[in-house]
Amino acid sequence: MKAVHFGAGNIGRGFLGQLYFESGYQTTFIEALPAVVEALNDRNEYWIDIAEETPSSFLVQNVSAVSALNLAKVASEVASADICSTAVGVHALPKIVPALAAGLSQRTQPLDIIICENMLHSSKFLREEIRKQMPDSMHLYLDEKVGFVEASIGRMVPTRSTEQQKADPLRVAVEAYCELPVDALAFRGVVPKIAHLKPITPFEAYVERKLFIHNAGHATVAYLGFQKGYQLICDAVADVEIRKAAEEAMMASAMGLSRRYPNLILADLVDHVSDLLRRFANRALGDQVLRVGADPLRKLGPEDRFMGAIQLCLESNVDASPLIRGVWAALQFNAGSDPVVAELQSRIRTEGIDKVVQSLASTPEVSSAILSQRPK
Repeated sequence: MKAVHFGAGNIGRGFLGQLYFESGYQTTFIEALPAVVEALNDRNEYWIDIAEETPSSFLVQNVSAVSALNLAKVASEVASADICSTAVGVHALPKIVPALAAGLSQRTQPLDIIICENMLHSSKFLREEIRKQMPDSMHLYLDEKVGFVEASIGRMVPTRSTEQQKADPLRVAVEAYCELPVDALAFRGVVPKIAHLKPITPFEAYVERKLFIHNAGHATVAYLGFQKGYQLICDAVADVEIRKAAEEAMMASAMGLSRRYPNLILADLVDHVSDLLRRFANRALGDQVLRVGADPLRKLGPEDRFMGAIQLCLESNVDASPLIRGVWAALQFNAGSDPVVAELQSRIRTEGIDKVVQSLASTPEVSSAILSQRPK
């Protein structure tokens, strides 16, 4: 069996590659970085380090790579795949559309594409973008035989240092958590037997659980941690004040979600919050505040972890104050060389904080709630 995965980055190698190997697939990574493509084709294997108190390592084999720049070759790989997946990042997702469209245009058999991106409605977005680049004669095939399967990525994979990448461009460290929830109703073919795959329905509730609890809590730790000068997430969450703030933010989302979705039981969500706080504190993972806080404009997007969760709370009659505190911390995040950080800070200086909040918030009610709780 053949798996084609777009993106040989941390999630691609550190998660999907492991799942496919454990399930007996030959995996072809589609990757833009020449050094990674070359290393995968030279070795056909790489190591994953499980970062826990008692560390271990896992060898992933039966892998190869194709340059993302070779459109014809990538399309050929998609045309012959048994399963396909993506983990390229929200900003890069449009860039893989031409290759997917070209490959799908060569098929008649069903193909399911597992979308591992932190993006609400990613399946609708990707399907519509691919449709634009396929001939009209293939639209029926696209609708009936191509599954765009949203996934919820919970495994944390920190960015490796430049020195680590130079020493081995393929090795990656991950936490032990290894579960891939997917939208059970989105498959067009038979649900594949992939290790750790967890088909769920209804899936929308699970996507929002990941975004509004996990991602919102993680980002809160990062932005408040930056304010106090912490470099590592584990050190930031060990700070009693920050841990309490993150817990309150996640609990606000948990209460809202339990009221929106009857299948999400509050007691289970409380346990989930406790488990996430434990995982955030994993010192062996060495996750960085700058990594988790990066790309703040996306994380402050109208439907993303903060604004979406605040809207949820307002609709559910839940106090959104803990999440609003995270928004103000994110607006003050001015670290590192991330160009998005520079763009956000430039907008705040030129437009003023009120207009920036109003442009980012999902609704006037959300912006009003945020601006009414301006830090003193």
